[in-house]
Amino acid sequence: MPRTQTRALRAAGTGASTVRGSRSGKFVPAAKGGHAFADPTACERCGAVYTRKTWRRRDMDPELLGRASWDVCPACRQEAGGEFFGLVEVRGALEPGKREEVERRIRSVAARAEFTQPQRRVIDVRSTDGGLEVLTTSQKLAHRLAHELQKAFGGRTGYSWSDRDGRLVATWEA
Repeated sequence: MPRTQTRALRAAGTGASTVRGSRSGKFVPAAKGGHAFADPTACERCGAVYTRKTWRRRDMDPELLGRASWDVCPACRQEAGGEFFGLVEVRGALEPGKREEVERRIRSVAARAEFTQPQRRVIDVRSTDGGLEVLTTSQKLAHRLAHELQKAFGGRTGYSWSDRDGRLVATWEA
């Protein structure tokens, strides 16, 4: 589309999504959610607290506990529904000792991420013929896991984002 037509469309306020390379909804499906939470809200399953528009792990003081409404956080809903937005594919020949190290590293990085941001979690770790598959609640955690595996063990990483459903497929090859 010529630049003058693009400017004319923008000026008219019609079809910003007709501009090539732009998306109308820049949020991944997990971020859209559509469910509004009261401030404060505590998760019935994991104990995370929603306050000031963010979910955190914290001890609830009695005053906050008295005011809190109870609901299920988005990450727990994703876990229950088996919904994921990050997939890490671990490929290559892993000897049993190295495989245990890789799994331990995945658990360590996931635990650190969940402590600081409870909405970023590993949903499932599956064995496959060629290695492992790790499902995560967020793109960012999948990206971080692949990067940390490369940093710790070498190898190559590749990333593929899906515009259709907002998922990231991160591949680490030993």
